[in-house]
Amino acid sequence: MRDYMVPLKDGRKLAVIEYGEPQGLPVMFFHGTPGSRLLFLGDDKISKTLGIRLISLDRPGFGLSDPKPNRTLLDWVDDINEAADFLKLGKFSIIGVSGGGAFAAACAYKLAERLESVALVASTTPFENGKSPKGTMTANKIAFFLARKAPWLVRASYRSTKKLLEEQPEKFIEQNKKGNKHLHEWDRQFLQTDEQLKGLMMHMGEAFRVSVDECVNEPILLSKPWGFSFADIAVPIDVWHGQGDRMAPAEEMKKAASLISNCQTHFIPGAGHFLTDGDQIWSDILTTLLDRAKDNPSNQFPLVK
Repeated sequence: MRDYMVPLKDGRKLAVIEYGEPQGLPVMFFHGTPGSRLLFLGDDKISKTLGIRLISLDRPGFGLSDPKPNRTLLDWVDDINEAADFLKLGKFSIIGVSGGGAFAAACAYKLAERLESVALVASTTPFENGKSPKGTMTANKIAFFLARKAPWLVRASYRSTKKLLEEQPEKFIEQNKKGNKHLHEWDRQFLQTDEQLKGLMMHMGEAFRVSVDECVNEPILLSKPWGFSFADIAVPIDVWHGQGDRMAPAEEMKKAASLISNCQTHFIPGAGHFLTDGDQIWSDILTTLLDRAKDNPSNQFPLVK
């Protein structure tokens, strides 16, 4: 693993960690909301085996990345363009998970010339008049509503979670083993063992590391108009979604995917929201990105068959 900071022209820095094969296909990973660049307790064996250079970034205000006040979805595209220049990347691929899917879609819209393809995994879809997409689970609807109407309450809740992670990690683990009844049964399987929950603690603890403010700001941002239409995306897109996902409802993603001209959909029966936690699905996502890139003769990275 390689952990470092990317300097940006406006003086901010983005925190980045790389997993997998350093000479492999460059794939940027956009975390969920909230989330962080830290994805695994160790290196990702699947990325390494397949020949993927997995580049995971903290968005502004999360982890160690400097905040950007009043940012928009499309502002992130400019950050990624600069980060790609700093990393000396030509073309690359993107995976956007959950809330990160909105930022991946923004790059697909505005940064097409640099992208091989984009994978939208359990991705959120645009809100209508600030309201959560139809079919969203009650807990998520309440969270988005409170972020807009009572941000101080959401901020206090995340501060409480941050304190629990830092001062009573054993209690956090126990609560998650017994709780999470609101989640899809398929998702709960990834929150059972101590190792799984230590990974969650690492990921979320890093998201809150400096401040919990972005845990309030980004949900508000996602509920605003995104500034583009899925119909205007020309980059090859792969949609990966659980049929039982109610954190980001599958039916809404089916509507959004139908607007994209070059789109392959992978709707998984019985699956919930945490698709990248399943080893086979994670491998399939990465393999599909490799297959998309194989048609470009200028690529110099090792392609695994």
